[in-house]
Amino acid sequence: MSTGLQRRLLLLLLLPLFVLALLNAWFDYRSADSAALQQDSQLLSLVPLLADSIVARGDTAAAVPVLLTAPPVEEFLNSRPGAAAIAVAGLDGVVRVGAEWLSGAPPTTKEPAFSSEEFEGVTYRIVSQRVQTVAGELVVRLADGSDPRQQWLRLLALKVVLPNLVLAFAGFFAVRWAVGTALRPLLELRDALERRSPRDLSALDPDASPDEVRPLVVSLNRLFGLVNAQAESQARFVADAAHQLRTPLAGLQAQVEAWAQAVDAQTSDKNTASASAGSAQAAITLGADQVLRLRHAARRTSQLANQLLALSRADARSANVQPLQRIDLQQLCEAVLESQLDAAMDKNIDLGLDASPVHISGQEWLLRELLVNLVDNAIKYTPSGGHVTIRCGQGRYAFLEVEDDGPGVPQAEHQRVLERFYRVAGTAVEGNGLGLAIANEIALVHRSQLELKPGGAGRGLCVGLRFPPA
Repeated sequence: MSTGLQRRLLLLLLLPLFVLALLNAWFDYRSADSAALQQDSQLLSLVPLLADSIVARGDTAAAVPVLLTAPPVEEFLNSRPGAAAIAVAGLDGVVRVGAEWLSGAPPTTKEPAFSSEEFEGVTYRIVSQRVQTVAGELVVRLADGSDPRQQWLRLLALKVVLPNLVLAFAGFFAVRWAVGTALRPLLELRDALERRSPRDLSALDPDASPDEVRPLVVSLNRLFGLVNAQAESQARFVADAAHQLRTPLAGLQAQVEAWAQAVDAQTSDKNTASASAGSAQAAITLGADQVLRLRHAARRTSQLANQLLALSRADARSANVQPLQRIDLQQLCEAVLESQLDAAMDKNIDLGLDASPVHISGQEWLLRELLVNLVDNAIKYTPSGGHVTIRCGQGRYAFLEVEDDGPGVPQAEHQRVLERFYRVAGTAVEGNGLGLAIANEIALVHRSQLELKPGGAGRGLCVGLRFPPA
């Protein structure tokens, strides 16, 4: 956590701070640059006033001209004591009036020339221009030592770099503390999950987590519930399978044990004869009723094993994660009808089809299993000469149903017959009580439920389901 999410949060939070620090330095420089431009404009505006301040020439060409400083120039000098200077120089560069350090070569043109020069530790912004005065052509110079651009460059480390570095370090520790505090509930959740036993699937408390983590806790609780339900379903399946297989397997074992005892008896009776007549093999004779009982037990065991497997595969908690397909219900009904015709003919039952074209989204192998179980149940419980009808179509919802005119199921038992291994009391037909339970699990996978109602004319049973819109 500390090397993943925490590091990314620190980077994402500190990077904007670094960018903002650079923007702050850039804006400071732009502000200084703008102030410097205003300073240049002010110096340039004072040049003609300084030139007009020369009111007379000296006695000779090299003499000092008479200078009567204009009020704006005087105000400029007084407002910057020790940081402003003026000079009037000849074309030879010698200063006639003003600060001697402002001497130097005159501009080559009559356009104003700006320069920067350091004097006694102060950087001055200087404007020089050749002007025509009453004392002849001279060079006037004004110097301002409060140049903000030069001051900004000189104080760059103190005014920009150092504060931003302090801000960055303070921001790093503040953000690290804030991120660690904000992630503490998530770290506590991780520790709580790591300390759990693999068998502990109890729900976490969503109210103990912050709003941002609560959806994760809810999702974990949902996952725990699904895993717990699947584990319970598997445990229940194993227990049911062991319980239900015990009876047919006990019958098979008893039958085989009886034959084994018969073989042992015949073998002991013929020990003497076999010693003299060679190795003649013992044989036993089975009655027709014994063979039929053995076949019945084997068929029941096979059917029960197949139904238990189908029930496990159709469990709604695990089957609903499989992808859905586009299914033609009419074609599915026709296929199941064809596969069940022999069983219906053996009992002299009229197996019919009333199907209209309709398509749904679902899992075809599960719906086939559902329909086979419903039709098998209907044929099994409908007496000879009865009728079984498979229907599908489209009304308000797509539907699928199987109707028979057999004995039916009492209204009070409609919900109970959907339970696993439950059979209505007094039922004479052999069965395991799994057919409708399997069909109901498959209906749940398709966001529906089996509906039981009396058949046509109040006789028999109609079992079906409606498919909600996709």
